[in-house]
Amino acid sequence: MRPAKSPPVRLLVVDDHEIVRKGLRSVLANAHGVEVVGEAAGVAEAISEAIRLTPDVVLMDVRLQDGTGVEACREVLASRPATRVLFLTSFSDEDAVLAAVFAGASGYLLKEIGAGALLTAIASVAAGHSILDPVAVRAMTEKMNAMAGRGAESEGDALSPQERRVLALVARGKTNKEIGATLGLSDKTAKNYLSNIFQKLRVTRRSQAAAIYTSKLR
Repeated sequence: MRPAKSPPVRLLVVDDHEIVRKGLRSVLANAHGVEVVGEAAGVAEAISEAIRLTPDVVLMDVRLQDGTGVEACREVLASRPATRVLFLTSFSDEDAVLAAVFAGASGYLLKEIGAGALLTAIASVAAGHSILDPVAVRAMTEKMNAMAGRGAESEGDALSPQERRVLALVARGKTNKEIGATLGLSDKTAKNYLSNIFQKLRVTRRSQAAAIYTSKLR
């Protein structure tokens, strides 16, 4: 008796350029083991289509029509925890990689990747593995090391217990509103705590503060 054939990986393609979406659909149309179930161009559409179509994997760009892929990733995973998000983008910016990882993405690839390697990555992510482009990993590692060095606090600049709690929630991808709700703070108070954290750690972005938390403070 022949073993049952595995169902194809259900894939949602999210990119703000129609020609890219159509190109990916064309490339993947003849591939074994992958079924493109839908497309989206923006954050709101990606979230609604992920909920409606229940894909196994969302193949997503970083920049979308109405926001960022990181925002979409966070919301998709909040609504569909079983779905995996794989970024496919032309941006190797270390902050983008960090933000994607902290948002819960399972992979980050650059668009220079070949069709065969992309198919392998989709299958791997669907199976529960993580995939990161070597160039993106190198940029992210260098950035984290640099931030860790800059973020070493002096005795007088040590984070307070409440600031550490806020930073831990930032590292989990929580918004100021969600941080406030979790800690019983107003949105404004949560924002003030975050401003103090940025000043003490000498950073300007949430992803940078989260990286320091992961590498130095936890």
